[in-house]
Formats: sequence, structure tokens, C-alpha cells
Amino acid sequence: MLWRVRSFPDFCDPCLPSPIERPPAGPDWLHEIKHDGFRLLARHGAERVRLFTRNGHDWTERFPLIVEALTALKAITCLIDGEAVTCTEAGLADFDGLRNRRGDVHLCAFDLLELDGRDLRLEPLTERRRLLARLIRKPSCGLVLNEIFEHDGPLVFERACLLGCEGIVSKRKHSRYRSGRSRDWVKMKNPAAPAVKREAEEDWGKHKWR
Repeated sequence: MLWRVRSFPDFCDPCLPSPIERPPAGPDWLHEIKHDGFRLLARHGAERVRLFTRNGHDWTERFPLIVEALTALKAITCLIDGEAVTCTEAGLADFDGLRNRRGDVHLCAFDLLELDGRDLRLEPLTERRRLLARLIRKPSCGLVLNEIFEHDGPLVFERACLLGCEGIVSKRKHSRYRSGRSRDWVKMKNPAAPAVKREAEEDWGKHKWR
């Protein structure tokens, strides 16, 4: 289905992965590294770029490098789903640096919802990723394409843990993009990752003061 450029919304609720206890295996899945950052929907409009949090808050002014990179894209309009990340010298996502605005922040793009007025949400993930890769032909300061792995899920998760990453997100190859919590997108977290420990401490604090 085609949309007129003006008809497609600047923002839609993002697709959210469901937590699982073991990574999925088999050829029906694609896997990505889960980064410790801020989820963003990046709108390249006909006149300007805007960045939205998963709850729809406008954070455009916070990440000028991402805005600059998106402005340079060869598209009339597009809506990209991704994660705002800043990295340590070892290449790992640094949430404290991101929160305190230390270092350059770039967008790890992993999905494309709209391109030049065309609604891609009903297209399979493989097609959306193909178009996203064509749009982001090479990494730039502020914008990179998040890598996908077609190896078995348990192996990808094991490697992610060895590298110290937060975990992985696994997605069914032919799934559509649906807002809200999805079983076609699932996440497996590395229990030793700083993000997981931080979340556990936050949950413990909430429980303590109830």
C-alpha cells in the first residue's frame, strides 16, 4: 500500500521485543546485537529532521550528529527505527557516557518504516532491511547500519556475551512491523552486562521503597 508523503505520520509507536529465556534457533530468524542506548525513531521529513523517543518525546536538539547524518540521506522522506549509542574505546556501548553526553552519539539503524511516502510496515523484515541498507550505503559520523547475523541464535548470543554486549534481539525474517510488544521480535539479555545489572538495581530500589 502506498501513502502520500504528507499522510504518513511523523511518529508511530515502536515495535518492542518480548523477553525470552533462550535464544531462538533455526533459519527463520535474524539476529542483531542489542546496544545499551536510547531507542529513537528518526524522521527525515521533506523540510527537517526530527528525533523521537519510544514514548514520542522530541529529542531532536540532543543529538546534532544524528540530525546532520540524516539530513544528508538521499531520500525525500523516511522513518528509521534505531538506537542512539555512544561507545567506549573498546567499541562497546557506554550508557553513562550517553546519559551524560560524553562523546559522539550515533544512531544504530535497524529498521525502515517509510521511504519516500511508501509505508513499509506491511513488508517483510528482509525487504525493509534491504531498503535500509541501500539508503545507508556506508557508515557516517552519526549514522550506521546495525549488523545482522544469520548464524544460529545460541551461537550469536554466546559471542555477544563474550564481547560484553547487552545481549541480542532476534527477529523473524518475514515478520511485519507492528507497534507494541511482539513475539516476532524477541530479546535475550546478557546477565553480566552493565545494563542488566543497572536495571536489576533500579527494580530493587523501586521494590525497597514501595
